[in-house]
Amino acid sequence: MVHVLSSRTLLHPGDPERSRAFYGEALGLAVYREFGTGPERGTVYFLGGGFLELSGRSKTPPPPELRLWLQVPDVHAAHEELAERGVEVVRPPVKEPWGLIEMWIEDPDGLRIVLVEVPHDHPIRYRPGI
Repeated sequence: MVHVLSSRTLLHPGDPERSRAFYGEALGLAVYREFGTGPERGTVYFLGGGFLELSGRSKTPPPPELRLWLQVPDVHAAHEELAERGVEVVRPPVKEPWGLIEMWIEDPDGLRIVLVEVPHDHPIRYRPGI
């Protein structure tokens, strides 16, 4: 078995400064570390049990099948807070047929981000017999 000590999602944004403003200021993610210098310096954000690293620059947008799944304690409160910060909400919170409450936003490069609230009675929180 591979012994994983940490995990990180790597993004190469089209405009690093714009993406740092989105993730750091609009979403309010806390910085874990920064490295390098200049506009293409790397910034690593805390992302729950993992990290999100913005580094370098890409001339192409992320593939449409790539998504970020971010669990939050209260998706309705996140909706209000992000709307106040000027983040465009692609789809407001909706309780899905599978029981999760999901809201969709996009980063400046069009990367789809789903903010998910797991209700207290959802099977993700409790699995009988385990």
